Amino acid sequence: MRESFTPSLAAVLVHEGGYSNHPSDPGGPTMKGVIKRVYDDYRRSKDLPVRDVRQIAEAEIQEIYRRRYWDLIQGDRLPAGIDYVVFDGAVNSGPAQATKWLQRALGIPADGVLGPATLAAVARAQDHDAVVAGIQARRLAMLKALRTWPVFGKGWGRRVEEVRRLGLALAAGAQNLPLPTTSASGKAYASSAKAPPPKSVGDALAAGGTVATGITVATDALAPLADKSATAATLLTVLMVAGALVGVLGFVYREWAKAKAAELLDALDLKAPDLGSAAEPEEVAA
Repeated sequence: MRESFTPSLAAVLVHEGGYSNHPSDPGGPTMKGVIKRVYDDYRRSKDLPVRDVRQIAEAEIQEIYRRRYWDLIQGDRLPAGIDYVVFDGAVNSGPAQATKWLQRALGIPADGVLGPATLAAVARAQDHDAVVAGIQARRLAMLKALRTWPVFGKGWGRRVEEVRRLGLALAAGAQNLPLPTTSASGKAYASSAKAPPPKSVGDALAAGGTVATGITVATDALAPLADKSATAATLLTVLMVAGALVGVLGFVYREWAKAKAAELLDALDLKAPDLGSAAEPEEVAA
């Protein structure tokens, strides 16, 4: 059996860096990519007392990464290059999300479960370079859709590109590998997604919100005076045009908001009812 776990983990750990506890990082206190919640769960599963994640031992790091990430993404059954790319994504965004990126790159339904159907699709894939590139393109799109992109975007972008290059080199069986650089950054979960633009604003304008209602009231008041006053007639015309514009702008905004929401859902690999409710169970469950 091909042994890719050790070199893949070595590359992942370079990107994860050492200890961090950034206030914008949803992972919280993290040591070498292992968040405190995960470390606490691991210690409890061994009937050991919880302790500061900075005290994590090398053997614990190895076991956590293999059991909670590598095994869940079936690393030993994935082709060279693809295994590392999916693994790195799983560490940063959770195994289910990384699996969705792989599934989308393969052109199959993205359910986040790396089972027989996904493995069969991987076996059918002839162009591993395209799969690696597809995974990383999907990953970058999601990262840009997160609220924390302005904080961690520079490091995330560099990491995605370096993982892509190394994944392609591994897939090609290259001897001189482009090693990653240290670019520790926050965890990237779909639950940190930006809020979609509110369609209610467009609905209110198009269907008669406060502005449209006010224009209608003014128009009704001026209508009887239009035949008697040139000024009233001019104001009536202006208000009628404004009312029409409000309705059109409301419709345009509503359609724009719908398109933006659909774009966000696609980037997060979610269905409409799931937006805003995605959690990171991969990082919480024991």
